[in-house]
This record gives sequence, structure tokens and C-alpha cells, in this order.
Amino acid sequence: MQSFAPTLLHWFADNARDLPWRHTRDPYAIWLSEIILQQTRIQQGQAYWERFMRHWPTVEQLAEASEDEVLREWQGLGYYSRARNLHTAARQIVDLGHFPDTFDDIRRLKGVGDYTAAAIASIAFGLPVAVVDGNVYRVLARHFGIDTPINSTEGKHTFAQLAQELLPHNEAAAFNQAMMDFGATQCTPQSPRCLLCPLADTCDALHTGRTDALPVKLKKMKVKERHMTYIYIRCNDETAIRRRGSGDIWQGLWEPLLADDRTDDAKTSPSGAWGVTTQSSPSPSGELEGGFDWVDQCRLVKANVRHVLTHRVITADFFLLETTVRPQLPPEYIWIREADIDNYALPRLIEILLQSLP
Repeated sequence: MQSFAPTLLHWFADNARDLPWRHTRDPYAIWLSEIILQQTRIQQGQAYWERFMRHWPTVEQLAEASEDEVLREWQGLGYYSRARNLHTAARQIVDLGHFPDTFDDIRRLKGVGDYTAAAIASIAFGLPVAVVDGNVYRVLARHFGIDTPINSTEGKHTFAQLAQELLPHNEAAAFNQAMMDFGATQCTPQSPRCLLCPLADTCDALHTGRTDALPVKLKKMKVKERHMTYIYIRCNDETAIRRRGSGDIWQGLWEPLLADDRTDDAKTSPSGAWGVTTQSSPSPSGELEGGFDWVDQCRLVKANVRHVLTHRVITADFFLLETTVRPQLPPEYIWIREADIDNYALPRLIEILLQSLP
């Protein structure tokens, strides 16, 4: 156990990933990178981090932006609550008058959990707080032969305590980043590089043949199926969109006419007076409000587009309605120029659907 940290730090000195946010101690830049990299691969996240830093180089400038602007820059990253939390936290920091510099104060920022707070505290301020994420769970579980489920209450406590015990207090930033890099590039989920591992001599999983079995994780929750039918209205170079409300996916993002929304448990979300089913074409009985008959004018553009979220799989049908008469829509829909739709933050699924428009 005593050799773990020195060996890891020696490995890190030769194998650290060269990432732009590692060339600064600016807590804003470090915080931004940690939020972006939640649920995002570094290859994708780095481009977004660079874009945000160019657009809003200080937390004050980010706080002054509108939520729509932030969501638009975030477009394509998914998990949009992160963007909303980022914006809220930026305003918290500005109201505070400085970037919080203790673990507890950083933890109070919107959207910041224990891992993110520990990463910022150690990297930006040198505080001796260990990070625990998927990479850390995997490295520790394999090296020390721990089979307690990592997503159980006992497991979370066990791994957090062990990581803290291993942390060299005077090298917290390097150790935490070494753990992350080691799990991401050396002790990987599949096909770990055990033959070239500097910790091979003391790795329990390697010596007991349990590399593939560790870490242990409790069974995941069931993935739900959801079917959504969209109608893109093209009327005199304009189209209709609405902002999605709270309490569901894609909160605050924009979408075209949602004609039907059905989950695999047979519960259907009310969709007004459309009378549209989840079949491959709109119901013959359907009319838009005001008696506008759209059935014969709607044509299928894309069918059964599959979009995977964390605990949900969405299948979408996409129709085009071209008309010279504006149908009467519910009040939450607004009319915009088609050419301006890129100015609105859209879910990735909608981006994919719009690309199929003729």
C-alpha cells in the first residue's frame, strides 16, 4: 500500500495526458473542464471547453450570458441540465465575489458533486481531497481486490476512504490526475495493459484472475422505450417551434411540433387536439386546431430514428408539412424564420431529424 502512490506518480510523470486546462491554475477554467467532462469523452469535451473559453473567458462573462446562449453553445453535448447548472453556478460565483476556495464551498455550487468539488479543490487550490470516479473505482477495486459493489452505500464509503488514505497531501493535484489518467489509459475497462503495468506486482485482480470481474456493480435500472412523432411545418419560409418545459428530458431546449409522445408502459402524454398515433403515418381523423386538415399534406421524411439516452431509448418519426396557410397551434409554439433555427438550442435528436429535410 505504501508503494502505490509513489509508483503511480512516477508513471504519471511520464504518461500524463497533455490537456489545455492542465496548463492553468485558474479555478474557472478547471471548473468548466470538469463540468463539461461529466458524461463526456475528452476528445469531444475539449473542443467545447475551448469554445466556451473563447466565448466567455471569465466567469463574469459567462454569468452575464443568457441561458439560451449557453444552451446553444452546449448543443450536441447532451445532459443539458449540466449547462443550466453551469450558468446558475456562474452567477452564484459572481454573487459571492470570488471563486469558492474550500471543498465545502465549491460543493455548494449548482451541479457540483463530491467528485467535481474534490477535483477543483485539489487541482486549483492544492487541497488534500481525493477524487473518486469510475476510473478510480476500477483501479482501486482491481489493485486491492475489493468486490464491494461500487454503486452501493458501503462501496462508495469504502472507496472514498481508501482513496483519501492513499492521497499524498502535498501532491494532491498530481495524484488525483494520475488516478484519472491511469484508469483511462492503462487500467481500462476492457483489455487493460496488465503486462506493461507498473503496479502489476501488487495487483490483486491480476494475481487472482479477476481483472474482468472487478469492479462489481449492482444491476442497472431498466432502460425504457419512448416513441415520439414530430411534424416540421414549413409555411412561407417560416416554421413553428416550442421550448420544452421542466420535469422531462431536454428542459429548456426547442423542438418542432410534437404530435405524439408514447412510452413503453402504454402511457401517452397528451398532445392537444392532434389525434396522432405512433403508427408510421398520422391518423386519418386528425386535424390541427381551427379545422386545418393536414393529413394529405404531411409526408414522412424519416422513420424509426433511434436515439439512445442513459436510461431511455427514443424512436422518432419525422414528418414534413408544407403549406401556405398557418395552422393554429397551441400558445407555447412560436413562428420563426426557417433560416434562424440555428439560433435556438436544439436537442441532438432534433438536429439529426432536421438534417433529413429536403
